[in-house]
Amino acid sequence: MHFGFVKCSGPETAGLHLSSCRKQRQLFWRKLWINSIMWKLMVLLSIGLCQVKGEVFTALVDLENVIYTEGNLLGALDEYIQQEEERLEKIKSKAEVLRHMNREAVSDTEHYLGHPVNAFLLVKRFLWEWVDLENWIKYDGPKTAYLRNSTQFKEHTPGQDDLKGATAALLRLQDTYKLQTKKLASGEIEGTKTTVSLTALECFELGRVAYNQDDQYHARLWITEAYRRYQNESKTGKVPDLDEPLLLDYLAFSSFKQGFLDDAITYTDRLLSLDPKHERAKNNKIFFMSELEEKEIKEKPRGEDAEIDDKTGEIVKTQEELEKEKAEQAYSYPERKQYEALCRGDPGALKVVDHRLLKCQYQHYNHPFLYLQPAKEEVIFDDPRLVFYRNILNDKEIAFVKRLASPRLQRATIQNAITGNLEFADYRISKSAWVKQEEDQLIRSIRFRVQAYTGLELDTAEDLQVVNYGIGGHYEPHFDFARVADAYEGGIGNRIATMLFYAEETNAFQSLGTGNRIATALFYMSDVEAGGATVFTKVGARVLPTKGTAVFWYNLRKSGQGNYDTRHAACPVLSGSKWVANIWIHELGQEFKRKCGLSASE
Repeated sequence: MHFGFVKCSGPETAGLHLSSCRKQRQLFWRKLWINSIMWKLMVLLSIGLCQVKGEVFTALVDLENVIYTEGNLLGALDEYIQQEEERLEKIKSKAEVLRHMNREAVSDTEHYLGHPVNAFLLVKRFLWEWVDLENWIKYDGPKTAYLRNSTQFKEHTPGQDDLKGATAALLRLQDTYKLQTKKLASGEIEGTKTTVSLTALECFELGRVAYNQDDQYHARLWITEAYRRYQNESKTGKVPDLDEPLLLDYLAFSSFKQGFLDDAITYTDRLLSLDPKHERAKNNKIFFMSELEEKEIKEKPRGEDAEIDDKTGEIVKTQEELEKEKAEQAYSYPERKQYEALCRGDPGALKVVDHRLLKCQYQHYNHPFLYLQPAKEEVIFDDPRLVFYRNILNDKEIAFVKRLASPRLQRATIQNAITGNLEFADYRISKSAWVKQEEDQLIRSIRFRVQAYTGLELDTAEDLQVVNYGIGGHYEPHFDFARVADAYEGGIGNRIATMLFYAEETNAFQSLGTGNRIATALFYMSDVEAGGATVFTKVGARVLPTKGTAVFWYNLRKSGQGNYDTRHAACPVLSGSKWVANIWIHELGQEFKRKCGLSASE
């Protein structure tokens, strides 16, 4: 490869030109050295950033990669800063030399220029020293290369969708676990380590994301907290990175959207006291006052003007009242409340089970594989029967499965109940990967273990699915079995058992030709610091993640009909990283493993 070396040999390089040529050569080698540094930076970026596939908020394992990438970028940035500092030191040194020469000349101009060597040096300085200096100043190779390389990989780092996803996760956690805005902003979450506190600006940015998504409820909560912190920061002498009129402007409109007109007017008055010429605030004040007067008129007893229902004798609600009631019910329907209560572990939500129906014992199930090392079985719920297995996976197996699955994790999808197409959904935030038994003996060993524990045939079971949950990762209430009339087409029946799997809907398993999901086996591959429970919303059951354990249940009754009491959900992860794996077992091959019962309820 030709690098364009500067030649400094031969008669043409004699004398002063030799000094200039050497300088050119030194400059060339400096440029070459800087370019080599930037090349290393590009390689470093490609190694670190290319591992991130986008949508990093949906799996914590991707966010871990982002942390390491950020560390590598900071190292590269330090190199760039060092190069720039060295360049500036050279410029400063050259400037001092020139300044010294200029002072000597200025002190006695006539005498200085009277010497022919000084006159020559003055001319030479503008053709050599000043040219060299300007070249050093103009040269921005490190900056250009750094910006070019970092821009090239920006698509692999967190973007606006990740910010929205992370914000939605924080707000989801706030609602599900009833976290106070003030404590959450201070990093105070019960059962977890306290982290850094958010600043007024960070609270405002969080609220503004909600505001831009027209989530005025959360916008008002967080911008109010931002304003409170702004005032505290101002009192302590710290200069906040916020403009008070901007905060008040957002608070006023958000309060109005939430129906708090008095607060909206109060915030607007405060804004106008700070900035009397604020045009939007003046217009808003007129509008808010008009809305308040109209509201007061509407809230007056309707008396003779009210429409009375002939049958009930009650006042008929207006269209506005009906729409408001519908909006409130959309978020507070019974299952939603039950789901969140179970996630929190509220005593009233958890069903009290007769302990005489529960068992904790060693089991070999008459299987030779389990005679010497029996299963540690706990029946933790009676109907549906939830069986909890301890120490079904060891740390080595878990680490291997995670290592095998991590590079292929993709955002988890749901099946549209109408179209049958797979698509993303906000009510399922995680990434998953499928691992085939042909890939390694260890995977085959895990499947064989499930077969021995459950007594079911796994030849028609789905591949092992590995899942990592993201920020506030969750999966709202769903069924694992397909709720369709033709679920048995294909010749293998419904799924007889489950060790955690994801719910599909219309014609979900026809292409497999193995029937419906008869059962689910769900493995917990990590401890979770807080949150992340598996809850069964119809019956009030709750299972907490414990590393190395698994929970097993039948999705179908012995008649082959779906057991709707198995409706379950993965609660949002409040703190920690949640890893699970599941095997969905299908009907085909279970004809003599799980025989029909005498009643439809079995």
